[in-house]
Amino acid sequence: MKLVQKQFLKGRREFEIVDDSINVRIKALFKEEKTSVMLMGLNPDPIINGPFLEFHSRVQNGPILVLLLNRPCVETFNRFVNELKRRAREEFNAFAGLKTGAKIDRLAGNVYEEPTESDLTTRKVIGKSVSVENIVIAIQMLSQYMDAEEINPLLSALEAIKEEPENESNLGLLVEAFDNLGPLQGAVLTYAPYVNFLLTDDSFGS
Repeated sequence: MKLVQKQFLKGRREFEIVDDSINVRIKALFKEEKTSVMLMGLNPDPIINGPFLEFHSRVQNGPILVLLLNRPCVETFNRFVNELKRRAREEFNAFAGLKTGAKIDRLAGNVYEEPTESDLTTRKVIGKSVSVENIVIAIQMLSQYMDAEEINPLLSALEAIKEEPENESNLGLLVEAFDNLGPLQGAVLTYAPYVNFLLTDDSFGS
């Protein structure tokens, strides 16, 4: 499903829901930007801010998707937004609840080594179930597709949780490291959606 929005003298915005992501293309005079946002990392309850509708990250770190309100028309806009909200909830519930293995396999493809037997465990961190296997995959994906130096504190925090998931301070390190990433947060959630799972309160305890 696709939404195209145009602004006089300001260019064109395209939003397309493809599988478990929404692809964004913003084209202005002499400039074009392309990004992709994982649907499971999207808070499905947007906020109206003036002429914009903002979708925030589930970990409450500002808008990661901004639509022009009611463009190109109210009916088309509402139909797209309703579908986006539905898919965001669906993807998050599937990932957080039942679809751990299938989702991670699709994201990672053939870029990671097979986890060892000791990694294939689910342990508790602050009373919440955590898959060490998924943490291993998150570390591998981030190390391969992002600059390790730029996200080193985050990688260190994930390593600490992998080694000691029962240690409450390790989750605090992860929260702090993610908060300090700034514009890199979106890329982290794209390549390692399990980070979002670790940071989101309502994803645990089920």
